[in-house]
Amino acid sequence: MKFPAFFSRLLAIWREDSLLRRVVRNSGYLFSSSTLGMALAIVQSVFAARLLGVAVFGLLGMVMSFATSVNRLLSFRIGELVVKYGGQYLTQGKKDRAAATVKAAALTEFSTALTAYLLLLALAPLASQYIIKDPAGTAFIRFYALALLANFATGTSTAVLQVGDHFRSQAGVGLAQSILTAGIIAYAYFTNGDIWLVLTAYLTGKVFYGFAFLTLGLWHARQMLGRGWWHASLRLLPPRREFWAFAISSNFSGTVNLVTRDSEVLWLGFLLPGETAKIAAGYYKTALAVINLILMPINPFIATTFPEITRAVAENAWDRLRSLLKRLTAISATWTISVGLFLVFAGDWLIRTVYGEQYAPATPAALIFLIGFGMANILYWNRPLLLSLGMPTYPLKVMAFAGVAKIALSFLLVPRYGYLVQAALMSAFFVVSVGLIVWKGMREITRRSHLAN
Repeated sequence: MKFPAFFSRLLAIWREDSLLRRVVRNSGYLFSSSTLGMALAIVQSVFAARLLGVAVFGLLGMVMSFATSVNRLLSFRIGELVVKYGGQYLTQGKKDRAAATVKAAALTEFSTALTAYLLLLALAPLASQYIIKDPAGTAFIRFYALALLANFATGTSTAVLQVGDHFRSQAGVGLAQSILTAGIIAYAYFTNGDIWLVLTAYLTGKVFYGFAFLTLGLWHARQMLGRGWWHASLRLLPPRREFWAFAISSNFSGTVNLVTRDSEVLWLGFLLPGETAKIAAGYYKTALAVINLILMPINPFIATTFPEITRAVAENAWDRLRSLLKRLTAISATWTISVGLFLVFAGDWLIRTVYGEQYAPATPAALIFLIGFGMANILYWNRPLLLSLGMPTYPLKVMAFAGVAKIALSFLLVPRYGYLVQAALMSAFFVVSVGLIVWKGMREITRRSHLAN
């Protein structure tokens, strides 16, 4: 196909596909914010890494990861529940039922945030002894735990904004948080601050983020659901078994993700001895920061695609859904492959130049991550698709079985071969789990399409 004809075809697709335009437009708000936010995140990561050194930078990563992990252990990923049921009810014009969904989600999120905070205070000494392996870890964890209390309704509020297509507000808050955090960390760098000041920067950003989303969520919930939405009866919720089964499966899914893929620096701290663990965590955290270059523009599509997939499934618009997934995959693949090639040829130079020579051993881990994270990035819609199809347990089972295998191999191999094996296992986990979830989702679309015809 000649280039003029190719671009004419692209332009025709853009004009004809209003759904694709809406997803890209909404993603654009978040992309603009996340692009600047990611740039600021890289700046703050570089400042913190150069200020603290590899070992203390790794310690910082373990402290923040542990606090986040305890919170996610109890989290019901409540936003997914609001998007699915609240979005469905609003599409059907049932505002009272949508209001009941938001109310139940907010109450659940508040109770889990408080429980997580108290649990974190209790577990801090154990984490300090067996994972961080530094007595100072207890005080660091308890200080950073305040972020949990400040974000007691962030998941619900974010979902309300997503359902109402208020992505511009969401983008603004994210950017403001990035500016605030990066500003404080830059101050710490130029004044030769310590880990306490760096932790304060991250905590301040989290507190701002939580209360900003709470304010926006309450404002838009009132506009979308009516002034007295908070008084909606919980009896208007979907059938109890269905509703809470979805919530619990989302929680289990979050727990599986937490244990198998999102607590890597904690596993390194547990499996490797003392100072070796901190250094390995520092390299690993740096590699993850670099790989975020691939994830940066695609992450916003996750939030904007899920509501659109849910609408298409609710309307049995299978051809429209296939077309949307195909075109979004083309967009994500183009970006992922382009940035991946840049990292292959210039990743080592980037890390040495930006982070410093002491972080050069992070380069092989970043290149290993390209395989797994690249595939997950291209097919980022895999889990939202199955959630919209009402199949939340399948991703859970796949990730659980793949995760168990990954953890077993980690215990066997990481103490002997170090953090590069951990990176390889992480990539393999993504390839297997994402591949199986996508296969199941596309097969289910075909089955339902045939039934509809």
